[in-house]
Amino acid sequence: MHTKRITIQEDLHKAFLIREKVFVDEQGVPLEEEFDQFDTLEGECEHILVYYQEEAVGTGRVRYINHFGKLERICILEPYRKYGIGKVIIQTLEEIARKKGMKHAKLHGQTQAEGFYHKLGYHTSSDIFIEADIPHVLMIKSLE
Repeated sequence: MHTKRITIQEDLHKAFLIREKVFVDEQGVPLEEEFDQFDTLEGECEHILVYYQEEAVGTGRVRYINHFGKLERICILEPYRKYGIGKVIIQTLEEIARKKGMKHAKLHGQTQAEGFYHKLGYHTSSDIFIEADIPHVLMIKSLE
């Protein structure tokens, strides 16, 4: 397993295919809500891919907002969810944010994944709210 920062359009397209399969096809997120103005190579986000046996199977991005690295669009193709790839995505995005001088990380975690994020040091800091018809909570972690 290895991670790769996305720097070329071909890799960004691979990330988009993973996100479409997980969020749009599996979870029913409308296509127009899944992709936004931050989905570029030149924008405010840094995107990554995770490879398992040389196949791109997971992705995520980090955006910088007021001293926070906001982890977003974290997903893994269904057959690969048992290999610790989610932890690798989170740790990689946190390290990217840390190197940019961010003091904290935050994310909107789906409530079904809240326990996973707790194990990685995040604490829940909001009541449940709905994004794309899916219950979420705000989760925060110190990067210091």
